[in-house]
Amino acid sequence: MCGIAGQLVRSTNNIDLAKSTAGMIEKLTHRGPDDTGIWKDESLGICLAHRRLSILDLSPQGSQPMCSNDGRFIVAFNGEIYNHNQLRKELEGTNSPDSTIQWKGHSDTEVMLAAISRWGIYDATKRFTGMFSFSLWDRSEKKLYLVRDRIGEKPLYYGWIGKTLLFASELKALRAHPDWQSEIDRNALALYMQFNYLPAPYTIYKGIRKLEQGCIAKISGNGSVDNIELQRYWSLQDVVSQPRQDISDTSAIDQVESILTASVKRQMVADVPLGAFLSGGVDSSLIVALMQSQSTDPVRTFTIGFHETSFNEADHAVAVANHLGTEHTEFYVSPQDAINIIPLLPTLYDEPFADSSQIPTYLLSKLTRDHVTVSLSGDGGDELFGGYNRYSWGRNIWNRIKYFPLPLRQVFAALLYKPSPSSWDKLFSIFELLLPNRFHYSSAGDKLHKLAKLIGATSANDVFFELISLWKGTDIVLGSKTVQTLATDPSHWPSNLDFSEFMMYQDTQVYLPDDILVKVDRASMGVGLESRAPFLDHQLIELAWSLPLNMKIRNTQSKWLLRKILYKYVPRDLIERPKMGFGVPIGDWLRGPLRDWAEELLDESRIRSAGYLEAAPIRKKWNEHLSGKRNWQHHLWGVLMFQAWLDT
Repeated sequence: MCGIAGQLVRSTNNIDLAKSTAGMIEKLTHRGPDDTGIWKDESLGICLAHRRLSILDLSPQGSQPMCSNDGRFIVAFNGEIYNHNQLRKELEGTNSPDSTIQWKGHSDTEVMLAAISRWGIYDATKRFTGMFSFSLWDRSEKKLYLVRDRIGEKPLYYGWIGKTLLFASELKALRAHPDWQSEIDRNALALYMQFNYLPAPYTIYKGIRKLEQGCIAKISGNGSVDNIELQRYWSLQDVVSQPRQDISDTSAIDQVESILTASVKRQMVADVPLGAFLSGGVDSSLIVALMQSQSTDPVRTFTIGFHETSFNEADHAVAVANHLGTEHTEFYVSPQDAINIIPLLPTLYDEPFADSSQIPTYLLSKLTRDHVTVSLSGDGGDELFGGYNRYSWGRNIWNRIKYFPLPLRQVFAALLYKPSPSSWDKLFSIFELLLPNRFHYSSAGDKLHKLAKLIGATSANDVFFELISLWKGTDIVLGSKTVQTLATDPSHWPSNLDFSEFMMYQDTQVYLPDDILVKVDRASMGVGLESRAPFLDHQLIELAWSLPLNMKIRNTQSKWLLRKILYKYVPRDLIERPKMGFGVPIGDWLRGPLRDWAEELLDESRIRSAGYLEAAPIRKKWNEHLSGKRNWQHHLWGVLMFQAWLDT
């Protein structure tokens, strides 16, 4: 795992190419604390830079930017190519023109360059199994390529500042360039206020873009400034549009277990200490179980706990760790720990980002980095195998309400809204012993208020967008207008999806790369930890989407197929419980230890003077939240993270 940066200059200027690029890459030292490298060609105005976190081939032979053996390509690469050993053998095959290749080391970067030299960038990239973003300069054709992995695990930002193309792993590197100038994109800010994250290709800055997952951008070294050719080498939409298999339960379970086991095995390869995040849920427990089944030594596992019972899963993680025999470490988060982390968040994420689990994710990464350099996680399991509660009850709600007149539904919604979430929680706690297990929910009041919001939906798609949306961005962001995203543009919607599958597709296409993976990447790389996600192997993604929905959600049970695999390794009673998610009690903290900090940022005159947001609706929600009448924690956290970022 590393950080990359660089620039392509289209006109002569007084900027020192190497010095200005060095200033950019220096901002990414946290991503690669072990080494730095810069390559340039002044005559063509191209410069690539790299910060290295040494994971494979710790010797200088793995340093970057790296030149291919034939001298044609220069690469600055961030990520891991997990199948590099297989590619190396293929390149060394007796029928290969490269069979006499003289390897300098055993890094995946060297193999990647050899593959590109042999097959070309498009065909080679299609052969890569891994997480990656890289910049590649073709000295023969004088072209720059920017490439991102299929699902978007590794970030890559780019954009023109005048006649200079800047690109880097994080926005802070772009801002370090002497010619940097940009302004906040109010349309993108409206998207952020709606989702609490910025969906690709948008960033908070005008003219700066995220390279979309599964894409290659080609820029000619002597072409026009606006000429960037985008080509998609892998498409989730194409994968999802394929017909589902007619397959038995046994065969499906065996296939998923085989591919996931192979993915875990590949991702356990490292020349540095390795461990895993463990929450005690289905996804992380399955990853750890498969790791332990392939390791002769106890796997190192790490967990974050909370003193607030309704958010704490640490006890479940300990039980799973004890059963599997891992070497387990846990850390309990206090409100003070959160307060200490909050000042770091605007710089860590570079642009507004408001998934409040960013706090425990950072603390978990920091804890893990004290012991290992690489950690595996269960990210992706929910999106691929139907893990989120909304996949079942969102569809069930719509199927039940769609036949009722809208005015009647609106009356019912008002009745659900009338008691506060805390009042509903108290009521549920009183009757919990009388209710079936399927009605034992954490944060029941919040869920009922969310249900009230859905009842007024006019279509199934409206139900989904009500579930994932917070503010109506264009109402709260001054001077903004609606823009399309991969989620909201119907041309990106496959036509063959059940409503639950539609939600899973949207989450995999947008929420996963732009929220979950951003959160994990910045939190882990902020402490120099490499995080790997075996569920995101593209072969497993393609297999998962070829399976019928009832192998993922069966009789309202989520992740049915994954549970069948997990129960071969872990007893059912250690796993079966209501899903909690990796949340924090941010709502309570905002009324308590974080109240003064929040009050300062939400000051009405402060909001008005900044000139970006409507102050009145924000103050209304803040007052309702403080009173306990409503729980607006997610809406308010989005505003707070923007205000805190704006201060930087």
